[in-house]
Order: sequence, then C-alpha cells, then structure tokens
Amino acid sequence: MATVYNEQRKLTATWLNGLSVALWAVGGLAPLASSIYNANGPSALIVIGAAICVMAATALHLCARQTLKGLKP
Repeated sequence: MATVYNEQRKLTATWLNGLSVALWAVGGLAPLASSIYNANGPSALIVIGAAICVMAATALHLCARQTLKGLKP
C-alpha cells in the first residue's frame, strides 16, 4: 500500500511543479519578454505582475518539494 501512496504523492508533486512552470512562463516570462520589444519598455504594472507570478511559481514549486518529503519508505 505504501507504493500506491508514494506514487500518488509523486503525481501530486509533479502536477504542482507543472503548474509552477506554466505560471512562471505565462505570467512571469512572457509579459516581460513581450514588453522588451515594446517601444516604451516594460511598465511598472507589468514588472509587478511578473514578480508576483514568479513568487507564486516559486511557492508552488516549494509546495511540490514539501509534498515529496511525505514519501513513505
């Protein structure tokens, strides 16, 4: 039964980490990259929004790592 439990934990951690990567790419990286090519450069709102998304992505990644600490031997 521990094997099933461990696999479920790993799937949950993978899902959280995938969500983290998506949030980082779509909310953090893409707006900054697109604003670089804008004539005015990145606005303060874009930088703040991207920073929030990067922090949220980091929090999700840390939650995924914490989930893996619950694996049973």
